[in-house]
Amino acid sequence: MRYYFHIGFNGANYSGWQKHAGVITVQQAIETALLRIFKTPVNIIGCGRTDAGVHASQFFFHADLQQSWDFDLLFRLNKVLPADIAVFDIIAMDGLSHSRFDAIQRRYDYFIHTYKNPFLNGLSTLHPVNKLDLEKMNQAAKLLPLYSDYAAFCKSPDKNEHTICHVSSAQFYASKSGDRFHFQISSNRFLGRMIRILMGKLLKIGEGELSIDEFENYLINKKAPLQLEPAHPQGLYLSKVTYPYLDLKAKPDFLLEW
Repeated sequence: MRYYFHIGFNGANYSGWQKHAGVITVQQAIETALLRIFKTPVNIIGCGRTDAGVHASQFFFHADLQQSWDFDLLFRLNKVLPADIAVFDIIAMDGLSHSRFDAIQRRYDYFIHTYKNPFLNGLSTLHPVNKLDLEKMNQAAKLLPLYSDYAAFCKSPDKNEHTICHVSSAQFYASKSGDRFHFQISSNRFLGRMIRILMGKLLKIGEGELSIDEFENYLINKKAPLQLEPAHPQGLYLSKVTYPYLDLKAKPDFLLEW
């Protein structure tokens, strides 16, 4: 039977989600834990891929489990997994629902702090500037839903079948103190490094080094900048994955409480 696993992870110690040789990944850690429990290999398929160092406050993977069990799998899996990976729910699915291909929308959040803070280290990106122009960054962000081809903001556009993404919303928020920023973006799909590349350019706008017109020209001409300069990974979170048949609230929400 097919099961969806609703999880979250701190990606600081992992080379992304996708399993590949020579590095430690989230997928590898989970498959190792399932092997310990079931004594047989269990292949899992995630709802997407994350870069090294990127976090997920909501993530889904599916697995086909043929054997039954008479123990609390949720409890045992959380006990076997490292502390930086948590399983929140295990959901039995009808038919062959697919955690990656069935997703209709994904949301990412990117967090920035402008002062050195040991309690945010690794969970938010340090960007030590005196002032970011939030109004201009939001003006640029509001352009994103007006365009659909994101070839200019992709690490390797030629490796994709297409570069069309339907961004439904994109907005910046600031803390009351004005020294922390939060960018949120939702789309049906995202390209490789797309959000981090966008974030790098939006920060340039906030610093006054890039104009809104120059930013929009990348979207119009579909031509990548000479320097992509993606933002650091540690501030980025996959925060919401929505399916036509499943729409769960993410468990961790502490980062939204400023």
